[in-house]
Amino acid sequence: MRTLLLTGPGGSGRTTVAAATALSAAREGHRTLLISADRADPLGADHANLTVRGLAPGDEFRDDLLALQDRASSALDLLGAGRLEDEELTPLPGSDELALLRALRDAGQSAYDTVVVDLPPAPRALAVLALPEQLRRYLRRLLPPERQAARALRPMLGRIAGVPMPSAWLYETAARWDTELAAAQAVIEAPGTTVRLVAEPGPAGADAVRAAVTGLALQGLRTDALHANRVLPADTADTWFAGLIAQQRKTLDAWRETYGEDLLPLPHLGRDPRGADDLAALAVPVPAGAPEPVRWPVVDALADDGVLVWHIPLPGAVREELGLIRRGDELVVTAGPFRRMVTLPSALRRCTVAGAGLREGELRVRFAPDPDLWPQTP
Repeated sequence: MRTLLLTGPGGSGRTTVAAATALSAAREGHRTLLISADRADPLGADHANLTVRGLAPGDEFRDDLLALQDRASSALDLLGAGRLEDEELTPLPGSDELALLRALRDAGQSAYDTVVVDLPPAPRALAVLALPEQLRRYLRRLLPPERQAARALRPMLGRIAGVPMPSAWLYETAARWDTELAAAQAVIEAPGTTVRLVAEPGPAGADAVRAAVTGLALQGLRTDALHANRVLPADTADTWFAGLIAQQRKTLDAWRETYGEDLLPLPHLGRDPRGADDLAALAVPVPAGAPEPVRWPVVDALADDGVLVWHIPLPGAVREELGLIRRGDELVVTAGPFRRMVTLPSALRRCTVAGAGLREGELRVRFAPDPDLWPQTP
């Protein structure tokens, strides 16, 4: 399955470009699913090979909370808690993100050839894409799966400790959440999944794209294309647009130098695109195959420098905005507003951090073997 995740700065037209991308794929005969937060059908009509799924976070939040209330009914009754009714429930912050993750999970279990996802604006989209990994880490820390092995001993341990032990349904719920999050994470990290950025060429768009590319790289996600949206024709006779056209051309030249063939300009139609005819006029190309997965290689430089070097691609990163903290077998990497906790490869867990540097769009972290943990040569 080929999955395209579209995001970009707010107001860049990503919802329109997502719909145009899905339409192009469907017209080429791909069984296509478009996932959009826009409740209105952006295509305005049914099309062969194309299914549009609008998210309904309010309905899903209501169903989840009522189901959780039913599972915890015994404990709530003991506390004398009043039960919530269906009509009084309204979605809370975060329900949009969870609905999107659920849609990704369901898409991964479907038979579509192409899935196009209209994500929220960046950097909120980056937070959503990082959420499964983060939440699964929290669950493992708060409710380690190995504790379930002591389920038979829990009543005895409760009597010894004098306090009730966590009930089985808590661990069962955590396991179910972990399974659902893992399914969404599998789609996000699948070989056929890439991110496409949508931005208007200009100083603000250039800054937003640079930050988004760095954040996506830190999360280990691939950006396979940049849609330069609403590009004005260079040969217009209207001098009023001359300054804006020059500004767009300057940014487009810089983007071509960086992204090459991955830069996909889309024309300004002179109006807001509406319906399938306008979307087809954008001439969004049919999604091609996904590029190679992102790799974070560990380079053995023991013979020359006595260190192992972990190469972490971070295009667009600024040296002054980078941060590293070692926490046990994890490394906390900060790049501007983005942060990720990554598990160290096994060889590096027996090393100490010996320094780091940013070169050629890569964060290169040097690790020196710890004599107390590293195998000694006889």
